[in-house]
Amino acid sequence: MNKMMETDTVGLVEVFSSIQGEGLFVGCRQVFVRLAGCNISCRYCDTRESFAAPKLARIETQPGRRSFIDVANPLRLSELVDYVGALCRSPHHSISVTGGEPLLYPHAIKALAALRGAGVKLYLETNGTLPAELQTVIDVVDIISLDFKLPSVMGGVEYWRQHAEFLRIAAAKTAFVKVVVSGETTEAEIARSIELVAAVDAATPLILQPVTPANGVCAVDPAKVLLWQEQALQQLQDVRVIPQTHKIMGQL
Repeated sequence: MNKMMETDTVGLVEVFSSIQGEGLFVGCRQVFVRLAGCNISCRYCDTRESFAAPKLARIETQPGRRSFIDVANPLRLSELVDYVGALCRSPHHSISVTGGEPLLYPHAIKALAALRGAGVKLYLETNGTLPAELQTVIDVVDIISLDFKLPSVMGGVEYWRQHAEFLRIAAAKTAFVKVVVSGETTEAEIARSIELVAAVDAATPLILQPVTPANGVCAVDPAKVLLWQEQALQQLQDVRVIPQTHKIMGQL
């Protein structure tokens, strides 16, 4: 495959219009662009179908109507932009580029940036482990939702160094940190998360997201969540507890 083809296509899972169910912008209407592939494997992942590109991606034809067409992978970026742009003709807060890990495809993020404007922002949902790739697109994204991946649900693998570097870059834009907390989350992990955010900017919002139990990862004790929020508020200005609300509402 030549360089043009490598940068002119993308592995796609789906495109659809729905409500943002997590983090600081919960409740906002977005066009979701789910790209295929991920560089890590979280035990609680609820989008495992995005680990590899399917033969056919699905694309919603009318916002929120759940009427889909199938398109063959890989998809040309010009086609992707056209499909997303068609949904954006209806009012949306932003285009959420998600996955998987969307920073595996910085060229796709740059292509979708052509749709910015007229009130539509580009919203990046990322696991925060690819700071070099973030640097290549930082100028074209508006909002960054950054996860801190805790070792307790990552098989002991630590990403603190990557998260710290990533957050320093992301701070140039509207950014917030989301930490999924479970029954396995430790006091040390919470303390380290608070420390990393405070070291960059104490005004950066921190979202504690109680895990939706899956794949053997159990729910967190509600009393612990309150305690961790209190601890975080000793150093940070904005600390919220927000579950996966789209699961509660039955949304995609």
